[in-house]
Amino acid sequence: MINWYTADTHFGHENIIKHCGRPFQSAAQMDAVLLENLASKVGPEDALWIVGDFAFGPKAKDRKWLLNIFSRLPGAEQHLVVGNHDGEATQALPWTTVTDLTEVSDGSGAPSVLCHYPMITWHRARKGAMHLFGHVHDQWFGSRNAVNVGVDVWGYVPVTIRDIQQRAMSLQENKHWQDVEQVS
Repeated sequence: MINWYTADTHFGHENIIKHCGRPFQSAAQMDAVLLENLASKVGPEDALWIVGDFAFGPKAKDRKWLLNIFSRLPGAEQHLVVGNHDGEATQALPWTTVTDLTEVSDGSGAPSVLCHYPMITWHRARKGAMHLFGHVHDQWFGSRNAVNVGVDVWGYVPVTIRDIQQRAMSLQENKHWQDVEQVS
C-alpha cells in the first residue's frame, strides 16, 4: 500500500479557478481532471489522504453530488484531514478516517504529521517528522521539513512521501525554526 497525499481540491468550486489561476474553464472540467489525475496515480490497494478542503461552494452542501464525487475517489482507503471548507456534509461522507490532525507512517523514519494548516512545530519535529499541509494554495511551497501538498503546487496530482522529501530538500529552512525548536 502506498500513501498518496493531496490538499485543496475544492471540488465543485467555480471561484477557486480564478482565485488560484487554475487552468480550467469550469468547475466541472476541474473536477473531471482532478479525478482523472487521482485515478492515474492512486492504485486500488493504496490510501488517499485529502489534507483538507475536499469540496466547496453550493454543490458541497448537496449530499448526492458529494457522494458522487466521493465514490469516484480511487484507492482502498480515503482519509480526510479536515480543512476550513470541509463542512458537515463533507465530513459525513464514508471516509476511512476523519481527523483534524494525524500522524501517518510511511516506513521512511518518523511519521508525517498532517494538518490542513501550516504549523511552526509539531510532534517529533526534532526527530525528523515531516509536516504535510495545504490551506495556502499556491502562496507557499513550505520549508525543508513542512511541505505544502496542495494541488496548486503539484500540478494537480497527488504525491508520495518520496516526492515530498525530494521537494523538501530544495526548500529553505523555516526562518522561525530556531526560535521554536532550540536544541537544549
